[in-house]
Amino acid sequence: MGTWDAKHRQEHGGGATPTSAASFRNLCRSSPWKWQSLRFEYTETPGSGTVRAWLRRPGALRLESGDGTLLGSTTGINDSRDGLYISATRKSWLLPAHLVTPVYDDGGLVRRRPEAAYGEPSFGNGRFAAALDPVELAGNAPVPLEFPNANAVEVLEPVQQVTHEGRPALETVVSPNPGYRPLDPAAPLCGPGRTRIRVDAGTGVCVAAEPVDGEGQLPGHRIRILAVDEYMLDDLFVAEPMNLTDVREHIQWPLRPNPA
Repeated sequence: MGTWDAKHRQEHGGGATPTSAASFRNLCRSSPWKWQSLRFEYTETPGSGTVRAWLRRPGALRLESGDGTLLGSTTGINDSRDGLYISATRKSWLLPAHLVTPVYDDGGLVRRRPEAAYGEPSFGNGRFAAALDPVELAGNAPVPLEFPNANAVEVLEPVQQVTHEGRPALETVVSPNPGYRPLDPAAPLCGPGRTRIRVDAGTGVCVAAEPVDGEGQLPGHRIRILAVDEYMLDDLFVAEPMNLTDVREHIQWPLRPNPA
């Protein structure tokens, strides 16, 4: 755990993550402030192979198959912003989420998200990005009153503390309400009917979504987190490493014949 995170937990409550429905929703809002880099394995269900991923916010992603084959690599470290800023849209001037301060609850989780430049790199469909920041399950802020069906999703079972791949997580069963707006309507984290959702307590990542209805035919996913906030070099996110010349090797210099 980093120094800032330890200090933050002391200032905002620390300890075990509370298990109320409100705390579950606040955890779903917290991902942008809980980590900057993540190494993990991602599997979509049913019938999908495992993908290994390295992600460094705000936009660097490397993907490999189980046998180490490079599937994709993208990074914004060398992109020019000229066209973006010339467009003069308000969105182009938003700061990354980790540079702005949200409203925290007493447990150190995010109760209200500020306006910021949100968004995660995507792979295949929007479920991948939504799982990394599952705010679609909670909305940016609490609803004014706890009217029935006012939240994005309805929490149907008591929130429980569980262990997922050796890490603490919160788990419950949810169903979509009329106001549910998934990041990708074709690949929502919460499908029709009931879905068992598991959110990692340390990162706010939705590490498992398992449809309870649909007899195993509806899509879901599982994530195994391997490392949080590892240092990741730029070379990791490019197809061809930007290696300098190895001066330990003999360098041949072509010699031209003397002019006549």
